[in-house]
Amino acid sequence: MAKSNTADEQPGVKVVATNRRASHDYFLEARYEAGLALLGTEIKSVRNGQVQLREAYVQVQGRELLLLNAHISPYDPASSQNHDPLRPRKLLLHKKEIAKLAAQASLKGHAIIPLRMYLKKGRAKLEIALARGKKQYDKRQAIAQRDSQREIQRALARRG
Repeated sequence: MAKSNTADEQPGVKVVATNRRASHDYFLEARYEAGLALLGTEIKSVRNGQVQLREAYVQVQGRELLLLNAHISPYDPASSQNHDPLRPRKLLLHKKEIAKLAAQASLKGHAIIPLRMYLKKGRAKLEIALARGKKQYDKRQAIAQRDSQREIQRALARRG
């Protein structure tokens, strides 16, 4: 189910972590909201905001989607029962959505990447996107366009 509005715009949503490099490195095509299967100590760390999505990616294994390389720090008060910070975590989506994502991600140059993790009604959610990798010249073009927009805004601010 493709998302229309982002987690930042919804009331009662607390954004825990964002992957700011995603829009720089990829063209984001379709966005989805997925639940996360977490352990007890992991959800406590997520609520504390101890999550890092910088190197994370989503991989299709069979009929499941797994979040790999997402770092959820160990929860200090539960030192004896803690989890592995980089363990694979299962994403919760409908079968049809998983099949659709798997088919699209198998195309050359496409990947499924996490954009942000947030808490919605007490549950951990992950916004993922089907993405196509940018070439170096695409990145340079985006930077040049952003800089020109910034200069236009500065000039307008000086005039007004």
